[in-house]
Amino acid sequence: MSTSARPEQAVLDLSQDAVAVTAQLVDVPSVSREEKALADAVEHALRALPHLTVDRDGEAVVARTNLGRAERVVLAGHLDTVPIAGNVPSRRADGLLHGCGTTDMKSGVAVQLRVAATVPEPNRDLTLVFYDAEEIAAEFNGLKRLVERHPDWLAGDFAVLLEPTNAEVHGGCQGTLRVRVTTTGKRAHSARSWLGDNAIHKAAPILARLAAYEPRRARIDGLVYPEGLNAVLIEGGHAGNVIPDSCAVTVNYRFAPDRSEAQALEHVREVFDGFEVEPTDSAPGALPGLAHPAAAAFVDVVGTEPKAKEAWTDVARFSALGIPAVNYGPGDPALAHTREEYVAEAAVLECEERLRRWLTA
Repeated sequence: MSTSARPEQAVLDLSQDAVAVTAQLVDVPSVSREEKALADAVEHALRALPHLTVDRDGEAVVARTNLGRAERVVLAGHLDTVPIAGNVPSRRADGLLHGCGTTDMKSGVAVQLRVAATVPEPNRDLTLVFYDAEEIAAEFNGLKRLVERHPDWLAGDFAVLLEPTNAEVHGGCQGTLRVRVTTTGKRAHSARSWLGDNAIHKAAPILARLAAYEPRRARIDGLVYPEGLNAVLIEGGHAGNVIPDSCAVTVNYRFAPDRSEAQALEHVREVFDGFEVEPTDSAPGALPGLAHPAAAAFVDVVGTEPKAKEAWTDVARFSALGIPAVNYGPGDPALAHTREEYVAEAAVLECEERLRRWLTA
């Protein structure tokens, strides 16, 4: 892999293709909250490119061209991985690159770095964002920190998050809301149950409403976002001989990005009218913005039919800044976080070429 400018600093060779750069990235461990070595290597490589200005906040690195183009696009990816599972260093075999983070998402980061190195005069001004701590609690997320501290660093007209999508364009993302729907009763000995009021039994209508619920399918920019309302946890009871006096059903609502968080909560309250509904977690969705010229040109270059992102991703953070965003990366999301994680070399090279064509056509 690489030599070092200093004994402790890895050096990335961006003259190699995106597969080789992915291998280099995998070979620098960067488990969440331990990204410094890789962030240092990325910063060092980007500062060597004279057409870029480079800023850093913690373990997040942002590089930009300043060519005065009519549009600015953002390419973003996270540097961290889940804990290593005996799958570092990387290994190449039969057209596959194996190793921790190959799919999620060091292959996408490699594509970003190759674009940074090989497209010095893109047809749109370019911002490249490399951030930390995506794989753990949102409070540590480096992109969240950049949004709060340096939103001007992230300014743009359109963004691509290079999360794994099997090299398909996944527009926007769903929003997510979790609530606790609670019932109360009266505690009593189960031998004299008529003296109590069973809160778990009173939760039956909550489950019945969920079973009868018909989720909508929202069409936005030609993409169909299926919604879902599901119980994911039930809490109640004290002991095997006690009538419970409280019960809580945790419900997760995955909502289409044409609803705001407030509208999503209002809808859930309507579904559970008559019950106490307490929100516990919420994140907005992201509109795909495929009608934007930069987005339309990107979809045209990729050449596949875009799909709705049936999950929540960090594209929502760009949407909150008024920047339409899509997910697009070479990995298979089903392989993310697995011990057997790998990425097809051909997919990495294809993504690199498509992004280059989009930015030079």
